[in-house]
Amino acid sequence: MKELSDNPARPAPGVRLCAVAEIADPGSKGFRFRADSRLFAGFLVREGEAVRGFVDQCPHAGWPLGFDDRYLTRAGDHILCAGHGALFSLDGTGVTAPCAGDRLTAWPVEVRGGEVFTA
Repeated sequence: MKELSDNPARPAPGVRLCAVAEIADPGSKGFRFRADSRLFAGFLVREGEAVRGFVDQCPHAGWPLGFDDRYLTRAGDHILCAGHGALFSLDGTGVTAPCAGDRLTAWPVEVRGGEVFTA
């Protein structure tokens, strides 16, 4: 798998993504960035005041995990791969087949003053 830095569409550190309050608790929010013909897709997961970022790509199949801002199960306790139903814990660890033991690729983000920025 290529490194995040290999994708010219990946936003540089310091880009404001959204306010924490714009993400349900628990909840998720997707983002798309384009540079010429390249696309970077990522999403945020909020659990309380914690916000984590992930690349929107199934480690098993390579396709996007969700669509719009829907990345979590209805209960909000797992990330769901819409393609084949694999579940991931909110820290990105695969808990069901075919992704059990796999990890989602982290997209570094940070929260400052109630706002989420790329890190």
